Amino acid sequence: MVFSSPLFLFLFLPIALTGCLCLPGTRPRNTWLLLVSIIFYAWGEVVFVLLMLASTLINYFLGLWMDRQREPSGRRLVVALAIVLNIGLLAFFKYANFVVATLNGGLQGLHLRPWPSPNIPLPIGISFFTFHALSYIIDIYRRKWKAARNPQDVALYIFFFPQLIAGPILRWSAIAPQLVQRAATLERFAEGVRRFISGLAKKVMVANVVAMPADQIFHLPANELTGPLAWFGILCYSLQIYFDFSGYSDMAVGLGKMLGFEFLENFNFPYVAQSIKDFWRRWHISLSTWFRDYLYIPMGGNRCSERRNYLNLLIVFFLCGLWHGASWTFVVWGLYHGVFLVLERTRFGGLVEGLPRPLRHAYALVVVMIGWVLFRADSFSLAVTFLRAMCGFAHASAPQALGRYLTHEVALSLALGILFSMPLWPWLRRKMGQLLQAVPAPNRSAVEVGGVLMETGLLAAVFCISAAWLASGTYNPFIYFRF
Repeated sequence: MVFSSPLFLFLFLPIALTGCLCLPGTRPRNTWLLLVSIIFYAWGEVVFVLLMLASTLINYFLGLWMDRQREPSGRRLVVALAIVLNIGLLAFFKYANFVVATLNGGLQGLHLRPWPSPNIPLPIGISFFTFHALSYIIDIYRRKWKAARNPQDVALYIFFFPQLIAGPILRWSAIAPQLVQRAATLERFAEGVRRFISGLAKKVMVANVVAMPADQIFHLPANELTGPLAWFGILCYSLQIYFDFSGYSDMAVGLGKMLGFEFLENFNFPYVAQSIKDFWRRWHISLSTWFRDYLYIPMGGNRCSERRNYLNLLIVFFLCGLWHGASWTFVVWGLYHGVFLVLERTRFGGLVEGLPRPLRHAYALVVVMIGWVLFRADSFSLAVTFLRAMCGFAHASAPQALGRYLTHEVALSLALGILFSMPLWPWLRRKMGQLLQAVPAPNRSAVEVGGVLMETGLLAAVFCISAAWLASGTYNPFIYFRF
């Protein structure tokens, strides 16, 4: 069940909100939220619910064991055991097929008998699930917060449906206080509705529309792919992945606010970045900060020799790529970003900083878009074909026309995507606030009411349009399901 579906919007969400708002007290509401969260996950993964609940219970007992340890050696033993168990679970379900396929490729080259493929199914959202479990144990180990005394709290932290499938990645130390006490005010609920509708619009009105030409172009044979078509395809995909994922994150943040929770912001207009370092400060913030705090800094971060610092960056982004998917294209994508982060710490970074701002922006965008080719391509051969076409080395004997993919609807969504990938809406709201302050005091209340009514009408119209598109069965892929 995805947020951008009629089932979620018109059945699951109203029931979840009504039950939560009608129940008195935090504990009954937590119980209700855990119940609906398990139903939410079971809708797509009935078999794996028991596995995830068992894993949650194991982490709950590990947390209690950690809390009882007073000696550092005992605490290190528990955290090491937790890391092995959680990473082992992730490795088995997500990487076993990948490892066997890689080994079989080598065995085939040696003309040896391949191993049988295990064909292990991938539980939805297991990467996010694992990072939440690790955060729970490591935050207790670092004494940032105590272990939960009630297993329901751990289960709700991990299974909480707004963030279960695609994040943002939450920290136990940030959520634990909210499980005990939180304020579900009318103002916060209204802000949550605004965020949810804006995220839904991002997903439906931009990501879904540009996803179709992106998918079609990436599936073209080499003899039909031209340079302009390749650049158009990667432009569509760049907007698709941003508006798909940031839209989902906005919906998650909005749902959290409606239920009284505050989540970490996950995106900060990454396509206005001036460097790759700046890009990763703005893209998937909960993931990049998770790797920074739980891996990069414990490895020494930048408090070590220059060479060791470079190695740390490459290791972190190797694992970042592997976290995104069990494929060598994801690994190379991660290393690709790691290499540019290393380069930006050398004299090359000084040269980039010395460029005019538009050129710095162009550099960051081109590097990111080339990286998206690796991220999107199903194989290295497809990635190479696509990159060759982008560099002007296409050999299209039967080229496809760009006009076949650039429809009026796609052009409109591209325009919206480019405009709103910049901080246009915050700028407009800031300007409106400044104009409001210039209004004489006696008339200000009427202007404020008029502004609220206009915003409400706009949000209602956007929601109705989005819901109508979903009800009509438009193309509705979800990129981050496989992570």
